[in-house]
Amino acid sequence: MEFFNDVGGDPLKPSLFELVAQEQLRDLLQPALKYVLAVFAQRYPRYLIRIVNRHEEFYAFIMLFVERHYLRKHNASFSENFYGLKRRRKPWIATERATSAVGGIPAGEKLRSREIWRSLFLLIAVPYIRAKGQDYYESLGGGIDSDILEDGGSERHIRELTDGGIAGVLRRKFKMLYPWFNTGFEVWLLAHNVAYLFDRTPFYRPWLAWIGVDLRRLNMDDFLAHKAKQNAISPTKSGFLAVVRRLLLRSPQLLLDSLRLLLPTAIFFIKFLEWWYSPGSPARSLSISPLGPAVPPPQILPPHPAGITIDSTKYGHCPLCKEPIHNATALPSGYVFCYRCAHDHVEQHGNCPITLLPTKAWQLRKVLV
Repeated sequence: MEFFNDVGGDPLKPSLFELVAQEQLRDLLQPALKYVLAVFAQRYPRYLIRIVNRHEEFYAFIMLFVERHYLRKHNASFSENFYGLKRRRKPWIATERATSAVGGIPAGEKLRSREIWRSLFLLIAVPYIRAKGQDYYESLGGGIDSDILEDGGSERHIRELTDGGIAGVLRRKFKMLYPWFNTGFEVWLLAHNVAYLFDRTPFYRPWLAWIGVDLRRLNMDDFLAHKAKQNAISPTKSGFLAVVRRLLLRSPQLLLDSLRLLLPTAIFFIKFLEWWYSPGSPARSLSISPLGPAVPPPQILPPHPAGITIDSTKYGHCPLCKEPIHNATALPSGYVFCYRCAHDHVEQHGNCPITLLPTKAWQLRKVLV
């Protein structure tokens, strides 16, 4: 992964694969949180159902505090810090040689309040607007086959889109233009990724140029500065109340810092549970059913002495016409015949030709193989 950047290039410039990985991690956080809330909402609907219904707003509110903390403390978003990346203010004039001679982290690289709030807007507000736009597009029936809509859903969509007022016109325009806008946006990002891959631009995302920052890998100076900040011991007061006060003040910061390990671990655990409880998982066969052991199939009825005889060596042949079975049909006794043979015999005699078990025509069941 580092081969593309370390050979004849800037060793601190992150590769495209690192940037895509941190973005995928950020995209996994919202569905993972929504899954957890949905599970607990089934047990406590009185308290959590409103949060689940307003999940986009709740997630944006939570991530506002998380991203703000990481941007202020680590100069990076949560996912960027997880992958060992940081944001720095892009200098107008490159000073790599001067920085190497002096050492340490230049003071001009630290994000200011303006860069932090612009980053928060693009990290939280833009994904929120896109998610709400996608939800509204789907609520208008966009991207959904009318055959799988719920009862009354298709009529509601038609009524909303055929409204002659200004609202109806805007809905129709939105449903028509949104796929093109969304596709154009994705193509724009893809083109920028290709340009970044071939060193045509220093910015992974086009809006990073507007913010005035670029993404870099953490170097030794960053780790030393972080270690020195942790080892710095400020004079503290002794006493039980002072200790409790320090714990209360530091607990939010400790909780936010621990999310770097807790959230990815929670995502892995949730994905593991989804796999474990999925219908096609091989782990399902290892677990014991809560309903007890599987019920064995019923034993086949023995032929009646007065019924017709069957030849067990001619597998796949109809016991009545002695020919290969066509349109296989099973009787309640469990024996299989041709549909025409079974239907005619049941209509005339009203029983199974082998076991003489009473049978009606509506009890015939075709075997689909």
